[in-house]
Amino acid sequence: MKIILMRHGQAEDETRPDSARQLTDFGHQQAAQTADYIMQHYTPDQFIVSPYDRAQQSLAELQVLAPQVPVRVQDNITPSDNAREALAELAKVEAKCLVVVCHMSIVANLAGLLTGDSPESFALAEARLLETEFIISGMATEIDRFVPKQPS
Repeated sequence: MKIILMRHGQAEDETRPDSARQLTDFGHQQAAQTADYIMQHYTPDQFIVSPYDRAQQSLAELQVLAPQVPVRVQDNITPSDNAREALAELAKVEAKCLVVVCHMSIVANLAGLLTGDSPESFALAEARLLETEFIISGMATEIDRFVPKQPS
């Protein structure tokens, strides 16, 4: 099984509730770059996304390229959620190539749990591909990483 963990693109400053923050124009560009990379190299069969606007907007860039892929909103992959609980929920998903679009710091914590390594920050709209037989802590291996152009 392949699991692609993706952080959302650049979002506006915290001028509204965190859940309603929008991607900037640059954030949309970053998410589109990452979506292009994912779709050129992999064949997702399930998208999982945070309910927050900026994650939904980042996912929309993938949906443009893969409108047939089913989407499920997972409420416990927001920035301050518990990664172990989120991972337990992800383990219920049946997919050959799963893309999860969410946030720092949970995305780093999920990657760390899956590989058994210490959590490492994700750049904006970064995607990491992990391969594992089962979604269990310490069983995955990172095999690819894509970082789009970052703001100067």
